[in-house]
Amino acid sequence: MTQRSKLYIGLAGLAVLIALAIFSYNTLSGRVNPEVSIELPNKNDLMTGSAAERQKAPNFTMLDWEGNSVMLSDIVARGKPVILNFWASWCPPCKFEMPDFNTVHQEFGDEISFVMLSVVDGMRETVATAKKYIDDEGLSLPVYFDTKQEAAIAYGIRFIPSTFVVDTDGYFVTYVQGAVDKTTLRMIVEFFRTES
Repeated sequence: MTQRSKLYIGLAGLAVLIALAIFSYNTLSGRVNPEVSIELPNKNDLMTGSAAERQKAPNFTMLDWEGNSVMLSDIVARGKPVILNFWASWCPPCKFEMPDFNTVHQEFGDEISFVMLSVVDGMRETVATAKKYIDDEGLSLPVYFDTKQEAAIAYGIRFIPSTFVVDTDGYFVTYVQGAVDKTTLRMIVEFFRTES
């Protein structure tokens, strides 16, 4: 067997391994368990906790759909709790949860501010790919773009989707890593309704 033949066989084997890895990733990552368990604290405890006990959500600058700079503090200042979701259009679990976020936003967008923050890395995720995904799916969520990775760094994002809930004073309430379903999102809305 010639050196060239060995090289072709090696490359063919590598191509098969890559194809299997991609297939396995797409298959396994599509099997998302939507049953997310979160703990919502007693809001009275939140309100009486000292600043040292409560953690302020880091502020950051992002771009809105039109390319304008917006700060998280601007959204918190509107006086509604915030659901901050880190996502990307290439992420299967993110795609899995998007319709549920869209539904709950349509139902309760007047009570809770949604910040659907696309983690733009300039390679796999760009503003254009994120916008195309939102348009193609017909979603009406308020989408923002973390083009400088400022938010991802401030929040220590290692996995997406990741969702943070921030109260009207700008403090963390809870955090979920992984896909979130309608039931969980509605539970968050109900928490702010009943505990206010």
